[in-house]
Amino acid sequence: MMPLPILYSFRRCPYAMRARLALHIASCAVEHREVILKEKPPALLAISQKATVPVLQTEDGKVIDESLDIMLWALNSAPSNLALTHYKSAPDRRILWPEQKKLIAENDADFKFWLDRYKYADRYPEHTQHYYRSKAEEFILKLEQRLTQQSTLNASTQIKPYLFSDYQSIADLAIFPFVRQFAGVDSTWFHQSCYVNVKCWLKRQLESDSFRQIMIKHPQWRESREI
Repeated sequence: MMPLPILYSFRRCPYAMRARLALHIASCAVEHREVILKEKPPALLAISQKATVPVLQTEDGKVIDESLDIMLWALNSAPSNLALTHYKSAPDRRILWPEQKKLIAENDADFKFWLDRYKYADRYPEHTQHYYRSKAEEFILKLEQRLTQQSTLNASTQIKPYLFSDYQSIADLAIFPFVRQFAGVDSTWFHQSCYVNVKCWLKRQLESDSFRQIMIKHPQWRESREI
């Protein structure tokens, strides 16, 4: 039997979440190795200088240690064309890919920067938590505007919108784990906020079967367990 690709992951890490989502949607079987970040196994350290999750080691030994690259590898390796049809191959998806990459990059840079300060405001006493939230909200507002636009386009069909069309895109998968973190910092405030479409979009993602499947708990992987 051919060995499976190995995925080093941490359940609550948003970068790892989006990698697992793409692997699940693309039906890519992997050997899941759950890592405790304070006890990173030597096997992970040996293949990745970054030593951050997620890290994927493919069957031929190639190491992919950027979450977005893992997503693209998974969707391009799909055993059927289902994932490619929805995420990359359809003409309108292909045209929008540069725009998706731009939004993902903004999520990973500016939004993540302010999200960390909002979530861990006590570590950054230069400003108040409210200030950090307001800076992070600039990105949330951009998502709300995009979803509102998509909702208007689909008003006659009542299709629930995604960020770039009426189909879930790589951008949706890559971004919503971070919005989940943002919402969880002060869930009461978030649920009372004015971001109606973002709240509906996030709720659909969190209630999806794909998300439930990739959030199943795994025991910590230890090298002594390897046979």
